[in-house]
Amino acid sequence: MPLSSQQKKTVLASFLGWTLDAFDFFLLTFLLTDIAAEFQVGVPAVSEALFFTLATRFIGAFIFGRLADRFGRKPILMLNIVSYSVIGALAAFSPNLTVFLILRAIFGIAMGGEWGLGSSLAMESIPPSARGLVSGLLQAGYPAGYLLAAIVYGLIYGQNIGGHVVGWRTMFLLSFLPALIVLFIRSHVPESPAFTEAKDQVKPSLGETLQRHWGIALYAVVLMMFFNFFSHGTQDLYPTFLKKQHGFDAHTVSWITIVANLGAIAGGLLFGSLSERIGRVNAITIACLIALPTLPLWAYSTSPTMLAIGAFIMQISVQGAWGVIPVHLNELSPGSVRATLPGFIYQAGNLAASYGGPYQAGIAEAPGSSYGYALALFAGVVAICIIVVIRFSPERRGQVMTVLE
Repeated sequence: MPLSSQQKKTVLASFLGWTLDAFDFFLLTFLLTDIAAEFQVGVPAVSEALFFTLATRFIGAFIFGRLADRFGRKPILMLNIVSYSVIGALAAFSPNLTVFLILRAIFGIAMGGEWGLGSSLAMESIPPSARGLVSGLLQAGYPAGYLLAAIVYGLIYGQNIGGHVVGWRTMFLLSFLPALIVLFIRSHVPESPAFTEAKDQVKPSLGETLQRHWGIALYAVVLMMFFNFFSHGTQDLYPTFLKKQHGFDAHTVSWITIVANLGAIAGGLLFGSLSERIGRVNAITIACLIALPTLPLWAYSTSPTMLAIGAFIMQISVQGAWGVIPVHLNELSPGSVRATLPGFIYQAGNLAASYGGPYQAGIAEAPGSSYGYALALFAGVVAICIIVVIRFSPERRGQVMTVLE
């Protein structure tokens, strides 16, 4: 069934919200070495910002999710986007590393709300037959944000614009831009039909719902821990790997990262759509299997071309698996807490995996080690873990979504 004009606008708004949320997050991954130089600390110290951002996202998922389950998906999504835009830009004014880390932790709270709000709004607004493709499209917003950050970094970082050399502080000011999406959402995006239908009816509380579904919630948190190790373990330190281990300049780092994220977008769309035919569990399994033979090419190549090919294939695997997650978590979630629970589960998994960046950096910079080894170790182990754990997941492809189930 083709999407209506309003449904397309809803999907577009959810996609853009997640894309620019990711853009704000991934700007940091290109700037770790520059921030470390200005504050006169090592890269592992600055990479703590990755930990704080990921560790606080579950707070935002809970706060914004509960607000959306009470007041509606649309108004809280607008509030959330403004919040992460303003807080992300404030990092540009950090006088020292401590303030910078605090601001990134607060940014994580704001960032944590968007995924659950956008995915619930989209999934409740479209026909069941379109969920697989839309799931892949929504999750492709994350690598699309990374891609946008890579393009902007390659084009303007270090350039002299109006007599000012663009440094890391100016880059963070770009975080103001996502707030413009709110104007589009306010004018063109309707509220979730499922939420509107059940607006005045009594719904179970979060506590009652979790008591009835605690087993699937706990399982899903473990699953999302491994998923977040998989994505952040292959993405967050990748630009640092290219700069520090291979000595590539900003332009080379930018185009290799662009290629990687083109693979990520393709993977999300491919496996999201494929999951509608072969099931969510099987699609995730196949996507993760692709990562294993790709490890040597991805982590141990030496030329930019071969590294780019390896990164392209690796991100087909990583974001191919992730492309199924929006629809899978929404189908597993009880309707009365759908704006809260999928996002909270996702971000609780993020919390469990949040120290991955600093831990990887510590492994990479240990005597006799390398960033390539740290990246390959994480990707290989976690891919196997996901393959094992996902086989225990319920399969609820195509179920009807209401807010009162």
